[in-house]
Amino acid sequence: MASPSRRLQTKPVITCLKSVLLTYTFVFWVSGIVLLAVGVWGTVSLAVYFSLLDEKATNVPFVLVGAGVVVVLLGTFGCFATCRGSPWMLKLYAMLLSLIFLIVLVAAVVGFVFRHEIKTSFESNLNLALKNYNGTADRHSEAVDTIQKTLHCCGVQNYSDWEKTEYFTQKGIPQSCCKSQDGCSVEDLRDPSKAKQKVFVDGCFFLVTSTMESKMSVVAGISFGIACFQLVGIILACCLSQYITNNQYEMV
Repeated sequence: MASPSRRLQTKPVITCLKSVLLTYTFVFWVSGIVLLAVGVWGTVSLAVYFSLLDEKATNVPFVLVGAGVVVVLLGTFGCFATCRGSPWMLKLYAMLLSLIFLIVLVAAVVGFVFRHEIKTSFESNLNLALKNYNGTADRHSEAVDTIQKTLHCCGVQNYSDWEKTEYFTQKGIPQSCCKSQDGCSVEDLRDPSKAKQKVFVDGCFFLVTSTMESKMSVVAGISFGIACFQLVGIILACCLSQYITNNQYEMV
């Protein structure tokens, strides 16, 4: 057992570590709220783009929401473990932080590696959505209209992509491609030469991928920052646990 003088010398160190870890855990808890907000934002903001991706990709925002909830719960547990000064609880806290760190790191690497496959998937699904476009409120047709109106684009590579669709033979280019909804007549939309003056000529694929990359880079940056921040918590929790164990000191 450590001598009384040794314990008195160690007490300020443990108190300091406890204060720093509590501060860290609070910031970590707040980061969980941020991650949760980013997930909700991604669900709403990127929903129309994810609807034209494979089913697995549509789960990305929900994964962030789930991760945010886990971080909030883990942060709450970390505050409780630090206040109690329980070595086994602090070690468990460090282990859970390590596990989440590894999961986020693997997810980031996988997303980076397969980013080109995501682009290819989106392009093929966008082409398929144009081919099956019917102008009604089905999910893919609505997504195409929303993207064309929002990003001021038309078709996949350019507006002439619509000429290859069955919808064009019946009604021409969709109204969602028009620069002005009042300036497009049915006759104009059925004549490619006239339509060129009335619709957006740039394709949606490049604009969509650029938009998604810029928004997903924000999500990835925040997620990676939170993952690296967990390393600080792992070190602090392990140090505090070790000090308490070695000196047989119990926090009140």
